[in-house]
Amino acid sequence: QVQLVESGGGLVQAGGSLRLSCAASGRTFSSSGMGWFRQAPGKEREFVAGITWSGTKRYTESVKGRFTISRDNAKNTVYLQIDSLKPEDTAVYYCAASRPYYSGSMYYDREYDYWGQGTQVTVSS
Repeated sequence: QVQLVESGGGLVQAGGSLRLSCAASGRTFSSSGMGWFRQAPGKEREFVAGITWSGTKRYTESVKGRFTISRDNAKNTVYLQIDSLKPEDTAVYYCAASRPYYSGSMYYDREYDYWGQGTQVTVSS
């Protein structure tokens, strides 16, 4: 069983920055792919960024150049650095973990086995 807890969300003006954190329980963190998804009211949950156990990163097109995913295996934590925030980034951001050594695309929610409860990011214009 893996538990994920997101933090770092909040209210920020457009153009500002946030760093989201996802703290994971369990000893398998370093071997799991990690992803960030987001869901705005009335919209589908969408992939934002992912990082495999080996460090390969992937981003959805709308956040490339603004968002950076990273992980600190010693702290069992994955981060999402968000720069140049836009109002359309407003959403609940969810952290997710894959099975150990998963080597798929990381893009689809079905590729993940564990999910956090989310942290709210609100961007004002």
